[in-house]
Amino acid sequence: MDLASNQYNYRNTIALHAIIWAFFIVTSLVQFYESPFKINSDFFAQWITAIVLFYLNYTYLVPELLLQKRYFKYFLFTISIIAFFTSVRMIYFIQDFHEMASPRLIDAYGKEFFIKKMPMRKRPFFMSVAPSFFYFLILTISGIIKILSEYYNNQQNKLIAEAQRTTTELIYLRKQTNPHFLFNTLNSIYSLAHKKSDLVPDAIVTLSELMRYMLYETDNKTVSLEKEINYIKNYIDLQKLRLNNIENIYLNIHGETKNKFIEPLLLISFIENAFKYGTDYKGTAHVKIVINTDGNKLDFFVQNKVEKYVTDPDNSGIGNSNIENRLKLIYPDAHELYISDTADLYSVHLILKLDQIQNTIN
Repeated sequence: MDLASNQYNYRNTIALHAIIWAFFIVTSLVQFYESPFKINSDFFAQWITAIVLFYLNYTYLVPELLLQKRYFKYFLFTISIIAFFTSVRMIYFIQDFHEMASPRLIDAYGKEFFIKKMPMRKRPFFMSVAPSFFYFLILTISGIIKILSEYYNNQQNKLIAEAQRTTTELIYLRKQTNPHFLFNTLNSIYSLAHKKSDLVPDAIVTLSELMRYMLYETDNKTVSLEKEINYIKNYIDLQKLRLNNIENIYLNIHGETKNKFIEPLLLISFIENAFKYGTDYKGTAHVKIVINTDGNKLDFFVQNKVEKYVTDPDNSGIGNSNIENRLKLIYPDAHELYISDTADLYSVHLILKLDQIQNTIN
């Protein structure tokens, strides 16, 4: 959030507080509706001290003492402040008991009448402690607001920290995907070049299309499913260029792909592994890929024949573990993943709830 936004929010907060205080003060003026020009000085003393107590408690006492579990100091400070404010008002501002009669009655009978009828100048006990209850109410309200505010801010900070952690982890996982993909693709082009194939230029053009997509289309949190599928098609076309037998490579796509969005480069790792471990030493691949969309549901299935001679214990799990981690981060409650590994076949079945609106990274 920039400086201008902070200043705007700060001004809005001040305005909101001013409106709320004005409302309570104006509401309390109802007691003087009979004689608005006889508002006593204690009225102003009451609200000035209340506002001071509110913000003193809100900005310092609660965050620095109460929330830090320094309970004794907190209660000592608050009781001392309340006692001080109450004493000042009782000595200098609050009227004598007989002077607190209705202004209309004083005008009708005269002030001397009430002095004779209520000669006692000592205030009843409840009149002496009433201001303290008012201050305790202000203290309670400001304390509750501050505690709830701190709780809300803490929760927001936790969410922000978690989102930043997730974003950082996703960026890391994506960076893992790109070199892994590039390494496999360059191996494919190398095999063509080694054979002195005339298909090398086409392979390089296809690779450039793939790299362009990876560089310019995957900066957002989600990308168009249609573009992602085109990317998968280009990758499969590149694999076909290097293989000797492509009769057992199947790609079936059903359903509407427009106006649907998916995490970029999410499916490619499964497809990479299918070609890597589903291709025999003769250059014959046995890979089946089925992509179905129904509403906002994506049904993805990939299966490959297991060629036992292909072994890579150090890197064989990078792709699958990568995508499983990404699924847990970005689709925690919106995916189902089933992996079957038999002696002859390896298959992945992913059911995913797609986004209907593209999410971008700001």
